[in-house]
Amino acid sequence: MTGLAKLIGLCVVAGVLVAAMMFPVIGGVGLMSNRASESVDQISADLVSVDPPQVTSVLDKNGKVIASLFEQDRTIVRSEDISPNMKAAIVAVEDRRFYDHNGVDWQGIFRAAVDNVVQEGDGGGGSSLTQQYVKNYLAYVVAKTDDEREKATERSIARKLREARIALQLEREVKNKDEILTRYLNIVPFGGQIYGVASAARTYFNTSPKDLTIPQAAFLAGLANQPSRLNPVNNPEGAVKRRNWVIDKMAENKAFPIADPAKLKQEIDNLKAAELGTQNPLRTLSNGCVGTGGGNVNGFFCAYVIDYLQKAGIPLEQVKRGGYTIKTTLDPVATEAAKSAAEGEVSKTTDGIANVIAVVQPGKDKHRVVALAANRDYGTKQDLGQTSYRLPSDVARFGAGSIFKVFTAAAAMEEGKAGINTSIPTPPTYTSPVYKNGGRGYTVKNAGDYGEAMSLQQALAMSPNTGFIWLEERAGLGNVVDMSIKLGLRTSMQGVNNAGTKPNPDSKNRQYKLTQEQLIKQDNSGSFTLGVTPVSPLELANVGATLTSGGVWCPPSPIEQVLDRAGKPIPVKEAPCEQVVSPELANSMAQALSKDDQGNGTSAAAARAAGWDRPMLGKTGTTQDHKSAGFLGATPQYSGAVLTFSDSDSPRPICDGSQPTLCRNGNIYGGKVPARTWFEAMKKIHKDKKREELPPASPQHMS
Repeated sequence: MTGLAKLIGLCVVAGVLVAAMMFPVIGGVGLMSNRASESVDQISADLVSVDPPQVTSVLDKNGKVIASLFEQDRTIVRSEDISPNMKAAIVAVEDRRFYDHNGVDWQGIFRAAVDNVVQEGDGGGGSSLTQQYVKNYLAYVVAKTDDEREKATERSIARKLREARIALQLEREVKNKDEILTRYLNIVPFGGQIYGVASAARTYFNTSPKDLTIPQAAFLAGLANQPSRLNPVNNPEGAVKRRNWVIDKMAENKAFPIADPAKLKQEIDNLKAAELGTQNPLRTLSNGCVGTGGGNVNGFFCAYVIDYLQKAGIPLEQVKRGGYTIKTTLDPVATEAAKSAAEGEVSKTTDGIANVIAVVQPGKDKHRVVALAANRDYGTKQDLGQTSYRLPSDVARFGAGSIFKVFTAAAAMEEGKAGINTSIPTPPTYTSPVYKNGGRGYTVKNAGDYGEAMSLQQALAMSPNTGFIWLEERAGLGNVVDMSIKLGLRTSMQGVNNAGTKPNPDSKNRQYKLTQEQLIKQDNSGSFTLGVTPVSPLELANVGATLTSGGVWCPPSPIEQVLDRAGKPIPVKEAPCEQVVSPELANSMAQALSKDDQGNGTSAAAARAAGWDRPMLGKTGTTQDHKSAGFLGATPQYSGAVLTFSDSDSPRPICDGSQPTLCRNGNIYGGKVPARTWFEAMKKIHKDKKREELPPASPQHMS
């Protein structure tokens, strides 16, 4: 650069600096528009009142973290929780006159500007810590996209002037240097998704910000704002060199109260000789439902929490920035029992077969979800048997088979068409005059020999198809469908189409356009009682919870409480509990379903093998092509549903065995894998729980 060019450059620098320094005087007389002034005021006010993004923690019922959700790994800490070593280090390296200026270090800016012009180098920007806080706030709190972030950090005079104006305003409002320094240390980036001194102390040294030593603090101060170049894993020599440079800067800034030069030099040499001591690998947080707190096991529950909050008006973006504490209903004992049982029956790597279980705690004021598990692990590595589909909570593609006979029986009892002891016909074959199949009567057959008739209670335990088509005619298909919705199949019937996906009102195909409720009623589909429609295992479990709660439906909730970063409760808009059927009907249905695990009941063999001896209601189900089977069971304490189904891209029938497999002609039934899974899980979940009897049936529903 020629001398003339340097002279011109210095004149430009001087002009800019004069304009910047004059801003507080002339800004109010027209140099800046009112709109710009209001913008500065608003940003400076936000810098004081708005906290930056912070980590949200998801906890199980015992308070253990099961997941961390965040955009930025940051935990806000108070000034007294930050080591004086850290404060001294960051001031020494970033703004040694921090306690002397009013937000803008004009001397530092001029020095840096002259150095950049005269020496043609990078003399730094001369920004004060207050200005850097402003820049980081605009980049990492205000900015939501990479373009916005790039604009907030662009190297331009306009950006510097804006930062200077806001910094001056901020220091007039805060009037506390330590508060500004604390805010800076809580927001500054330290590499990857790590922001703020607390997360940095944990990540690099597995310590708290309050306990940072001088070498540790010097390392972090040197790392701030340029973490990629000084990553201690990739560049340990550069990290040590930078740390030692910061220690020298601390000494220059009189951070060490040692008067004797010889002793001071010895102290500095000792500090520089210290091992870097960073963690390898770094102690980073897992972000999302995989990893933290047994993510492979708890991931399905975590995913349901996210979905549930989204429906309650708290979107994931808000959760990941809010620094919330989400206290959930997850019971680790129940979850482990459910996971162990599901995987014990079907290996996680079994090709094309999912074994899914959901467990809900009944109650008249809340239905708490305590476990959501599957033979699959929650994750993205398919070759390891993982999946990120919400298998226990979402609507599966396949039905639950004869479990849907529960709705037919309940509707018939509510309409006064049958009682527990009512005899219903169970011929080998039955052709319905009410339901049609291609213009002809709908014909069904039984899978076994049941004789010509049996009581409703026996029929629910032994599950003849013909008797329930007959009963469905008398109850009315519309009433049966409505009963399924009342007892718990809200999304399964009203939120998805016949393919188990969200209805598309623009589709020309009725199968995709209409909800299951609409399609079944419009088509007068008598096969509904045989459970051919897609269903959510969790909603199925909640049906049992409704029956064992005296007919009170509540949403299957995974949330106990949500607290904001200050520890104050945040309202969660959950659907209110409803008395959907009378207590008399609910109690009578529980008794009507109480024989499935006994005698010739379809789950009796599985119950005996597990040593089950508690009162319960139960119902098995199998779809006609054996691509899915299920079991619904409940006690007064817990309700659970198991669904075993083909989850491959090309679904095939399932054959039962020591390990189920896909086959040509399936032979799986609800009383096999699903029932065995249920009893194995529930035996552990009920361990040490008091034995409770089912409530007695009402006389009006006996016959």
